[in-house]
Amino acid sequence: MNLDSAPANWTSLIDDIREGRWISPLNGKKYPPAPYEQIIMEESLQGKEANLVESLGFRPPFAIVSDTNTHNAMGARVARALTELGPVTEIILDKPHADMAAVRDLKQKLTGFSSVIAVGSGTVNDLTKFATFQNDRRYCVFATAGSMNGYTSLTASITLDSGLKVSLPAQAPTGFFVDLEVCAAAPAYLNAAGFGDCLCRSVAQVDWWMSHRLLGSAYYHEPYVIEIPDEVFLMERAVGIAQGDIDAVGYLFRVLTLCGLGISFTGISNHGSMGEHQISHYIDCFAGDRHPGTLHGEQVGVATLSMARIQSKILSSDTAPVLSPTQLDFEGMVARMGEDVATQCHAEIIKKALNAKQADALNEKIEKLWPDLRRECLDIAIPVETLTQRLTLSGAPTTARALGLPTDFYREAVSHAHEMRNRFSFADIADQTGQLTHLVSQET
Repeated sequence: MNLDSAPANWTSLIDDIREGRWISPLNGKKYPPAPYEQIIMEESLQGKEANLVESLGFRPPFAIVSDTNTHNAMGARVARALTELGPVTEIILDKPHADMAAVRDLKQKLTGFSSVIAVGSGTVNDLTKFATFQNDRRYCVFATAGSMNGYTSLTASITLDSGLKVSLPAQAPTGFFVDLEVCAAAPAYLNAAGFGDCLCRSVAQVDWWMSHRLLGSAYYHEPYVIEIPDEVFLMERAVGIAQGDIDAVGYLFRVLTLCGLGISFTGISNHGSMGEHQISHYIDCFAGDRHPGTLHGEQVGVATLSMARIQSKILSSDTAPVLSPTQLDFEGMVARMGEDVATQCHAEIIKKALNAKQADALNEKIEKLWPDLRRECLDIAIPVETLTQRLTLSGAPTTARALGLPTDFYREAVSHAHEMRNRFSFADIADQTGQLTHLVSQET
C-alpha cells in the first residue's frame, strides 16, 4: 500500500478553521473563528509545556487534573515543567467516572484556581471541561491518547444523577495540545477506541441525511467536507493504529479534531453521533454489573457495524419501507431503565413518535422520495465488510462478544437504544417496519 507521507504541519487545515480563514467550497462562505486559542500537534512537545500554557495567559497557581494512568503518561512531566512558572497542585483522580458526583467533587477541588490544565483523554477531559464551565474558568488539555473525539467538542458526556448519560453544553478548551510520541505510546486499545469513534461517520451521516430528507431535520455538509479527506488517509493506516505508528496516530488526531470542530459549524453533534452512539450510551447507562469496562469508542465501533447492517438491509430493497404508528411501551422502558430515566427518555422519544395520521403522511412522502433517498444513502454508505476489516486492522473489537458484553444484553441495547433520544435513525425505521427484532437476533 502506497501511503502518502505525513503533512509538514499537522494542523494546517485546523488552523484555518480555528482562525476563521477557512472558506467553504460549497458556498464560498467564510465562517467565524472557532473558540480555541491554540491547537498544537507535534511529534514531540518535550520542553515546550510551560511556554504553551503561559502563551494562553494562564498564570499560577496551576491545578493539573489527571488520573493515575495519565499522570504517569504525561501529567508528572507537565507538572514539573509548570513549576518553573509558579506553584502547582496536582489533582490525581482515582478511577474517575464522568458523572455529576465527580463533577461536584472536582468543582470543589478547583476552587481558588483560575488556571486549570487537564492531562488525559475522555473522562479526565469531560470532567475538567464541564467543571470549569460551571466554575466559569478557562482550561487547556494535554492529550494522552486518541481515544475519543471530545477534545474539541463544545459538549461533555456526563452521567446524570438519575443514571442517564447525556451530552451537556460545556466549553472548548482554550488550548489543545497533542504530543504524538506520547499518544502513540499509549496502550493500543485506547487509540483503537478513537478509531472506532471515527469509524461511525458514514453510518451517522446516512442516519442524519435520511432524517433530514424525511423529517426536515437540520443538516450541514461542512463537517463532512473538512473531515472525509483525512478519514480516507486514516482508514488506509488502520493497522498503524494497532502498531503505535506516529503518522497513523497523527491522522487519527486530525480526524478526531476535525469531527469536534464540526460542531463549530452546526452547533449540534449529529454529524458524528446518531443511532450508533445511542447504542453505546444504552450500554453505559444500563449494563450495570454486566459492563465489561470497555471504552465508549470501542462500543461505538461495534455499534457502527450493527447500524451499518440495519441500514444495509433496509436500503437493499427498492420498495419503500412502510412505517406503522410508533408503539410506545412506557412500562417496558421503566422495567429496563428505571422510572426516572424512563420518564426522561419518554419525554424525548415522544417528540419523534408518529400517530396514525403522521405515519400515513410520512409513508406517502417516503414512497415518493425512496428511489432518490435510497441512492443518496447508498452513495454515502461504506460497506459493512470494509468497516469490519478496518476496525479489525486497528485492533478494536468487532462484536459484542469481543467487547465482553453478554449477547442478550447487547441485543437489548440495539433493540431499545432509539428510545433514548430524539434523533430519528434507521433503527427507528427498522422498529416501525417490524424488522428490528429479526435484525437484532443476528447480532453476536
